[in-house]
Amino acid sequence: MKKKVSVSDSGIQSSGLPKDYMEAVAEYIWNGFDAAATEVALIFDTNEIGSLNSLSIRDNGIGIDASSLEDTFGNFNDSIKRNTFQKSSSNVKGNKGRGRFSFVAFGGKAIWETVFFDKLSDKYLEYDITISRHSKDFYDPQNQKISASKLTGTTVTITDLFEVTGFSFQSEEFKSFLAREFGWFLLLNQEKQYQLTINSIPVDYSDLIIEKDVTVMSIKGSDGQENVFKVTFVRWKEKIGDKFYFYFLNSGQREVFKDLTSFNNNAIGFNHSIYVESRYFDKFNANDEQHSQNLFENNRQNGVFKTLMSALHNVVRRKQKEFVYGEAATKLIDTYERNGALPTFKNNKYDQARRIDLINVVKSLYCIEPKIFQGLNKEQQKVSIGLINILLDTDEREHIIELIGQIITLNSDERQQLLSVLRKTTVSRIANTVNLIEQRFKTIELLKALVFDMKKFTTERDHLQKAIEENYWILGEQYNMVSANEGFNKLLSAYNTFLEQDLKGSKNKVSSQEANRRPDIFLARKRAIDDVEDSQHLMEENLLVELKRPDVVIGKEQLRQIEDYLDIIRHDVSFNSQKRCWKFFIIGNKLDNYVHDQYLSQKEKGKKFLVKSVQNFEIYAYSWDDIFMMFDLRHKFLVDNLEFDKNVIRKELIEKGINIYAATTESANIIVHELTAGK
Repeated sequence: MKKKVSVSDSGIQSSGLPKDYMEAVAEYIWNGFDAAATEVALIFDTNEIGSLNSLSIRDNGIGIDASSLEDTFGNFNDSIKRNTFQKSSSNVKGNKGRGRFSFVAFGGKAIWETVFFDKLSDKYLEYDITISRHSKDFYDPQNQKISASKLTGTTVTITDLFEVTGFSFQSEEFKSFLAREFGWFLLLNQEKQYQLTINSIPVDYSDLIIEKDVTVMSIKGSDGQENVFKVTFVRWKEKIGDKFYFYFLNSGQREVFKDLTSFNNNAIGFNHSIYVESRYFDKFNANDEQHSQNLFENNRQNGVFKTLMSALHNVVRRKQKEFVYGEAATKLIDTYERNGALPTFKNNKYDQARRIDLINVVKSLYCIEPKIFQGLNKEQQKVSIGLINILLDTDEREHIIELIGQIITLNSDERQQLLSVLRKTTVSRIANTVNLIEQRFKTIELLKALVFDMKKFTTERDHLQKAIEENYWILGEQYNMVSANEGFNKLLSAYNTFLEQDLKGSKNKVSSQEANRRPDIFLARKRAIDDVEDSQHLMEENLLVELKRPDVVIGKEQLRQIEDYLDIIRHDVSFNSQKRCWKFFIIGNKLDNYVHDQYLSQKEKGKKFLVKSVQNFEIYAYSWDDIFMMFDLRHKFLVDNLEFDKNVIRKELIEKGINIYAATTESANIIVHELTAGK
C-alpha cells in the first residue's frame, strides 16, 4: 500500500534536486556507502547504438530496515542519518533525506530492492520500494518476505530513462567525475578494500593523484610513551568531492574523525587531503572539547594531539608554498606574459636580471598570499605588476612590505621571507653574479677577521694557506690553482700536469739543494699573454705566493726568502724558459721601511707594489689591507650599485655561529672551515 511523504510533489521538485545525471547517480552511490557498504556497483546493459533501458546501483550495505521506513522514506529534508550525522566524519555523506529522489534527473521510476537483518524476528527479510517521477510524494513498499539470501544490501534500479544512453555511463567524463567525487573516500578506505565499479570495472582514481608523500612522525606524550603517526599527504590534480581535510584513522584503518586543514578558502588549485593513521586514535574522543574524565582516553586537548596538529599544519603549509612557488606561480607568470601584464625588458643581461628580480618578487608575494593576484582583469594585472616593478626600480623597494602589509596580515616568517628577497640588492641594478659577489663579500669579511681580529691565533699553514687555497680568486680571476704547500719537485709535477704534458718516464727533478722548500701557493695563468719584448710571440704567466702570519712584519729577511724561490726557478732547466713570465707575491699585515724603499727603487717601472724585477721575473709585496682594497676597487661598480649591506652580512655570519669578533684559535678554525666548506 502506498504511503505519503511528509511534503507535496511540487515541494520535493522545488527543493533543489540534482539536475545532472552524474550528480544524481553520485547521490545513490553515497547512500550505499552511508549504509556501511564496502562495494557499490553500477550495472547496465546497452547495445551497439547505446540504447539503455535501466541503470542499477547495487551495494552490500546493511539494507533498509522496514521498521524505520517512515523515518527514512516518509520524511523529506530530514533523514534518520541526521541523528548520527557528524560534520567531523566522512562515514555519512547524505543526511538531507533528498538523495532518494535524485533519479528524476534522468528517469521516470526508481525501484529499491533491499535485504536487511530484522533483529526482532532474527531473520533476513527482503522487500521492494517504488517511487514514480510524477508522484514523488508517495512511496510504495511491498512484497516483504523472508529472504533466501544471507547477505544484506540494496539495489536501486532506475527505469524509463531519458537524456542518457549507455555511452553516458561509459564516457571518460563520467568516469572522471566519479574519480573526483569518490577518489578521496576510496583512498581513505583503501585498507578495507572499498570498491566502486562500472559493470565490474573499478573506477580508477590514480591519475588524479599528482603527489603522494608518506612520512612517519613520532611524538612523545607526557607519560613518556612514543606515539607513532603515519601521515600520507595527497595532492589531487583536480577539485575533489570533499573539502580539504585531515582524516584521522585508528589502527584498524577506520576513520575516527576529520578536521579541516584551514587551506580551504584559496582558489589556487591546491587540492589536497591528509590521512593520519595511528594506534593513538584507538581510544580517542573527537567530540570532547574539555579534558577527558577517562584517563585512558585521548582527546583534542591532549598535548600529543596539539603537537600533532601543529606539525600537520606545518606540513600542509610547506607543501602549499612548494606548490605555489613552483607550479602555481609559474602558471601565474605564464598567464601574465600572455596577457602582456609583465613589463617589456630589453634582451641584455642587465634588463633580463631586472626581469628575473621582478618575477621572483611576484612569486614570493603570491606564495605568501595568493589572493593578492586573484580575480584581477588584464588592466588590473598590468597596474599591479607595474607598480611592483616601479618600486623595485627605486630606493623604496622595501616599502613593498608596508604596502602588502596594508592589504594582508604578514606573520613574522612571511615578512622575513619577503624582506630577504627584497634586501639582497637595491632595485634594478641586479647582475647575474649577485650570489657570487655576495659570497665573496662574506669571504673577505672572514679573511679580515683572520688577519686583523684574530692575528694572534692565525697561522700560515693551518689558516691562511687553506683559506687562500680555496679562494685564490682573491689574487686574480685569471689564475688557476696548480699546487699548495708542496716542495718544488712536486710543484714541477703538478705544473706539468696542469699544462697537460706527458710525464711518463720523465726524470725532471729540481736540481737545487733548495728543492724541498715549499711555496705556499702556486698559481698559473693557463692562457697565453703578450710578450712585451717580442710582439710576434706569446708567453705563459705564472704566480707563486708566500703568505705570512699576521704578526710577522715583512722586511728584508722575508723578501730574501722569495728571492731564493726566484733563484731556484731561474737557474733550473725545468722552469727557466724565457717564454714564461713569473710573478712572486708576498703578503702580510705590515711592511717595514726596507720594503717601502724597494717600492721607490722600482717606481720607474710603473708597477704598483713591485719590489724587484729581473728579466721575466717580478716580486711584489702586499699588505692584507692592499689585497682587500684591490678587491673593493675591482668591485666598486657593484658595491656602489648593488649596495651590499656589510653589516647585514656580518650579522648573518654571526647568526650561523661564526663569531668574527671572537679572537680564539677555535674561532679561527671555524672561520677556515666556513671558507673551505663545500669547495
